[in-house]
Amino acid sequence: MKISIVCGSFHREEVVKMLEWASNESSKHGLTIEEVVWVPGAMEVPLALDRLLARDDIDGAACLGIIEKGQTQHGLAMGQAAIKSIIELQIVHQKPVGLGIIGPGAEPEHIEPRLEPHARAAVAAVAAML
Repeated sequence: MKISIVCGSFHREEVVKMLEWASNESSKHGLTIEEVVWVPGAMEVPLALDRLLARDDIDGAACLGIIEKGQTQHGLAMGQAAIKSIIELQIVHQKPVGLGIIGPGAEPEHIEPRLEPHARAAVAAVAAML
């Protein structure tokens, strides 16, 4: 089975670590990562995901990223919109999508301990649904 991974680049250093753990988890489940797509942030994830899930050679996908808590509700609104779109794309394309986006509302001290578990859980969810 072939999957793709969509990565938000706003926290690139941390998401690169997540991608390494996601790749390791993919291997454990016998999944091949066919393509990795980097997007600017969470709001661009659904468009990239839609394009990938429309491909016949992609069986599922995982989304990795971080939405930090800001001083306003912008991150919360953005995160809710992105996650709702991701769920809808999963249903429309009938292909599993693992959600490895930390937040919305993540405080800086919450990020590092969640990188590995979120990345691995996103890929494991795709594997389970496939």
